[in-house]
Amino acid sequence: MPTPHPTAVRITGLGATTPLGGTSPATWQAMREGRNGIRALDRPWAADLPIRIAGQLAVEPSEVLDRIEARRLDRAEQLALIAAREAWADAGRPAVDGERLAVVIGTGTGGAITMLDQDDVLERSGVRKVSPHTVPMLMANGPAAWVSIDLGAKAGAHTPVSACASGAEAVALGLDLIRLGRADVVVAGGTEACLHPLPLAGFAQARAHSLRNDDPAGASRPFDTGRDGFVIGEGAAVLVLERADLRPGTRSYATLAGAAVTSDAHHITAGHPDGQTRAVRGALADAGLSPEAIGLVHAHATSTPKGDLTEAETLTRVFGPHRPAITATKSMTGHLFGAAGALAALAAAHSLHDQYAPPIRNLTTPDPTHPLDLLPQGRPLPTTATLVNAFGFGGHNASLILTT
Repeated sequence: MPTPHPTAVRITGLGATTPLGGTSPATWQAMREGRNGIRALDRPWAADLPIRIAGQLAVEPSEVLDRIEARRLDRAEQLALIAAREAWADAGRPAVDGERLAVVIGTGTGGAITMLDQDDVLERSGVRKVSPHTVPMLMANGPAAWVSIDLGAKAGAHTPVSACASGAEAVALGLDLIRLGRADVVVAGGTEACLHPLPLAGFAQARAHSLRNDDPAGASRPFDTGRDGFVIGEGAAVLVLERADLRPGTRSYATLAGAAVTSDAHHITAGHPDGQTRAVRGALADAGLSPEAIGLVHAHATSTPKGDLTEAETLTRVFGPHRPAITATKSMTGHLFGAAGALAALAAAHSLHDQYAPPIRNLTTPDPTHPLDLLPQGRPLPTTATLVNAFGFGGHNASLILTT
């Protein structure tokens, strides 16, 4: 087994805005309690759609951002900025030279709402009514760009776009930037806001989304035999990563010990256990750990019939007779796509800090295909290492290892 990388990287700040809460502490407390963040869509256009539920934000950006500032930002950019500012404050606003500070914010769809809404404006009212802010609002790198401007980060503003693996891949890239000596501090995470008729119609046609419109709280059921698809969600999660020797004695939630990114080269929507297994094993090797060191897994687990089985096979391959506890927080938030992996990493950092594993909501009849130590109830869980998985359409895989 390889030894850990000599450059240690700590997680010193956390920020989030999610269907469970407008901050990282509020989100984490709701996760600990197994609360529900999925509800009936409150948009007027939802009435005629086959999908009428979603993980909608608990706190609207308009309650946090200045009105004039928010007008020039797409919703995904707003969420990234809110989460990044919280994470930066939580880290104590490190006094780092801007040329040693980088930003990596992943997203799956970027400014999808702006693009679709402004296209409607163009068709309905003509060119002169299209917003002059349209291009900076719709571009996928907008969230990373705005966060870099806000924080004065000059060591790079990067945007992984790898579907549902984007947020975790952003954290992995942040780890690489510090290890390679290109930055001392990296603000890394993911953001997503695409609650709009077109994506929802597309997911409905693909039969990938749950149709439990009459039971929003019970719709997302990772690893349960009754699962019938994921539930779309919106939100952002951001972590502050920094070189461990930069500020000795500073509070940290966890160490980001390892990461790996792979691709399946298999199918545009169906994941494959080979690529996922290589990601998990690669992250373990990068951290210098054996599978037996992992006490908790924050699974990707979207609640799709096939996807959960593929990940279960991956975990069985990697861990064999060792059975770490497994949680799946999308049961509470829905699937935040490009923000999902970053939110899972944030939850994993809280888990290690508090030594507590949150539950899998709605797990009433665990799928018996692969025997896993699933958590229908949250519980104290002393452990020194946790695994985070994030897998996306296109065969994108990202795994992270966090340690105490």
